[in-house]
This record gives sequence, structure tokens and C-alpha cells, in this order.
Amino acid sequence: MQTKTRMNVYFEPELLKKVEALALRRNISKSAVIEAAVASFLSADASERLEAVFARRMDRIGRQIEGMDEDLAILGETLSLFIRFWMTITPPLPDSAHPSARAKGTERFEGFLQTLGRKLATGDRFLKELSRDIDSRRSDSGNSQ
Repeated sequence: MQTKTRMNVYFEPELLKKVEALALRRNISKSAVIEAAVASFLSADASERLEAVFARRMDRIGRQIEGMDEDLAILGETLSLFIRFWMTITPPLPDSAHPSARAKGTERFEGFLQTLGRKLATGDRFLKELSRDIDSRRSDSGNSQ
């Protein structure tokens, strides 16, 4: 028969309650529950399971980053197209019109910031809205064919 060595350990009260409950359900000693848990933790299976968990998590993070890359590319392209369009169609203003244009620009920018604040507060983002618009246009054009 193999001898066992006694070891004193400390547990958080909630964890100890879980160990005691499991021991009662399985009709085994608390020592047996803890010994099995430590053995499982130290086994090769445990490291393989942990590696699998990390791999799944890393895959999920990778997919999220890919989505963010796509979103950033769309935003960059959208902004550059808007700037090109704006610079192409906006005629230069005479010096006498600068103060009123600056005042109007300030008013419009304040309105923009308010709209942006509302959008951010509701969580309804431009790219989600854009995706919905594109999907509805695709389904509308698919229905009319």
C-alpha cells in the first residue's frame, strides 16, 4: 500500500463549500476531491485543454481584429472620398465671406457633435447602419428581379 503525506492547505470559504458539496454528492472524502483536482491540473490533459481554450480565444480575437481592420479600411475610404468630393465642389470664398462662413461652420459642427453624441449613446454605429442599408438594397433588388 502506498503511503500518503499530510498537507495543510487554505481555501476560500466559497471554494471549500463547493469541495464539500461535491464530496457529499459523490460520497467520497474531501481529500479525494482535492487530490483528483490537483492530479487533473498537473496532467498533460489539463495543459492540452488549457491550450485548446487559449487557441479558441485567440481565434476569436483574431476574427475581431480582422473585422476592425475592415471597418477601419471602410472608414478611411469613406473619409477620403468625402474630402475629395468636398474639395472638388467647394468654390473658394471671397475674404468678405470668411466671417459668416466661419460662423455657419461652427454652427454646423456643433450640430454634428450633437448628432455624433446621440449615435454613440445609442450604440447605433455608422458601419452597422451602412451594412443594414446595403443589405436592404440587395434584398430589394433581389425581389424585383
